[in-house]
Amino acid sequence: MSADPLDPADPAPPIPAESPRRAAEERRFLEGPQGRGFELRHAVRVLSEYLRGLRALHFLGPCVTVFGSARLGDGHSSYELGRETGAALARAGFTTLTGGGPGLMEAANRGAREAGGQSIGCNITLPREQQPNPYLDRVVTFRYFFIRKVMLVKYSYGFIALPGGLGTFDEIFEAQTLIQTGKIKNFPIVLLGSQFWEPFMAFMRETVLHAGTIDAADLDRLYVTDSPADAVEYVRRAAIDGFGLSYTKRPHRRRWLWE
Repeated sequence: MSADPLDPADPAPPIPAESPRRAAEERRFLEGPQGRGFELRHAVRVLSEYLRGLRALHFLGPCVTVFGSARLGDGHSSYELGRETGAALARAGFTTLTGGGPGLMEAANRGAREAGGQSIGCNITLPREQQPNPYLDRVVTFRYFFIRKVMLVKYSYGFIALPGGLGTFDEIFEAQTLIQTGKIKNFPIVLLGSQFWEPFMAFMRETVLHAGTIDAADLDRLYVTDSPADAVEYVRRAAIDGFGLSYTKRPHRRRWLWE
């Protein structure tokens, strides 16, 4: 499933924290209707960032997105799980795609890099500085969360979630909602680390499903395991058997688009 190699990239420069002015503009935009000029400038910035993301990520090999906490660093048991997951993805021919930050995102990127696979990050500028981790072959930094989430979904044949917080849960439910509503296909979602995820699954079964607000099929899409190898094999089977992923199909660069 390997694709054309990525162009050599210089080491990622430090990503500055989001400026107070930009942060204020974001809050102002969400406060309701603004002047037409302000909203036009905002729309142009959104379109520009969207196109930049598409161009930067178009020639990746088949990806699997790994979600996980930025707060659990090297030395935590989940960090080693993430590292093993990235390595297993690389051996299976997948590009490892993460949010590009520290913690368990770093672990997955590190494992992929160490195993000789492609390691990509979609970073985000925040009011507090977030540096991309040092194990990325390429990093694309976004200002808008929703564009970043589109990129993490668009190029992936599956999703593996390590223990995480609000961002990780947001990303899992986003993927689930897109599948439930038919916006994307029934891509595999793996929850890695049963000790962390089983209480969540129990709540979903005993409270949410029991209340009738989801269907049993929604829960069946979530596969819980403690084995990175099992997680990657589950995704690999779904990608090949369910979606016809080929080991030979590659996108072609077009010079007239400066690719």
